[in-house]
Amino acid sequence: MMSNPFRVTNPAKQGKPTRYYSNRQEKAVAKEIGGKQTKNSGATLFQKSDVYTDLFNLECKTKATNSKSITIKREWFDKQIQENIQMGKKYSAIVINFGPDAPYNENHYIIDERLFKILSNYLENLKE
Repeated sequence: MMSNPFRVTNPAKQGKPTRYYSNRQEKAVAKEIGGKQTKNSGATLFQKSDVYTDLFNLECKTKATNSKSITIKREWFDKQIQENIQMGKKYSAIVINFGPDAPYNENHYIIDERLFKILSNYLENLKE
């Protein structure tokens, strides 16, 4: 697996703020999925998510140092429901990674059951 060019090594030694790592994750996610990073990370009236595509609203969460766990908050999902309505998006996901260094910097997408069923049905139909 190739190293992620948007990540730095040894963040604790770098002394960078959390926003630095968040920005790097958002840029990496946008590049990987062909999306766009929201300016000011959702501080505008119309674009609220961290990264968006025509269909998706993505909220990115990252750790500034390597970690084996991350706390997932219900409020993230509630916020996405509201943002999907505001932005006219059908789908959303929360994108997490556990830190700046491999293997912690792999992005993991959390999706709701409705989207999982759509994905599952699509993949099942590919087998036929």
